[in-house]
Amino acid sequence: MTASGVHAKSLSQSASAATHKILDVGCGQNKYPGAIGIDSNPRADADVIHDLGVLPYPFMDNEFDEIICRHVIEHVPDVMSFVGELHRITKAGGLIKIVTPHYSNPDWPTDPTHRNHFNSYSFTCFIPERTPFPFYTTVELRPLRTYVSLANLWRVIGLEWITNLDQRWPALRFTRKFWEFYLSSIFRGKELHFEFEVVKDLPTSNAAGIDNRP
Repeated sequence: MTASGVHAKSLSQSASAATHKILDVGCGQNKYPGAIGIDSNPRADADVIHDLGVLPYPFMDNEFDEIICRHVIEHVPDVMSFVGELHRITKAGGLIKIVTPHYSNPDWPTDPTHRNHFNSYSFTCFIPERTPFPFYTTVELRPLRTYVSLANLWRVIGLEWITNLDQRWPALRFTRKFWEFYLSSIFRGKELHFEFEVVKDLPTSNAAGIDNRP
């Protein structure tokens, strides 16, 4: 590649990074670098202070390329509406990344503001080909990654690696299901890490980022 080609590639990557808009939902005092932060706590490092249980959020449809949601979804009053709102403000093909405690995490009860328990199958209702509840929602997500971390002792002996074998070999997803159904009450989980691609049919008006909030 010529010097001019390298320069053009560098400019293209810089432009892409500059236009990649990230929202950190419930950012607290640890906002993701380069992201816009929204939080209900005025002591947070948020750019927007807004009650996360009150919808809609003050953003346009299809505004963000990526949404980061770390240890927030276990606190919200309505999980289905919350995910639907994240879906609304994320572009088609954008990413939603969620981190939340696994339901077997023994630390879950130490926070009195926790409301919701999750396992690695909690979001299948947003995946049409997998959902047992197709009447719950029309919001659609495409799963890209599901990873469960285990308590430190079980990680050290290799059980976390076995539980997540589908990260290397997708056909082995049953190892995580077996752990979750039969072993997680003893070999306790810690965190769930989800990454989803947003799927939506965009009307022409929405493609330009027009605000369709109520």
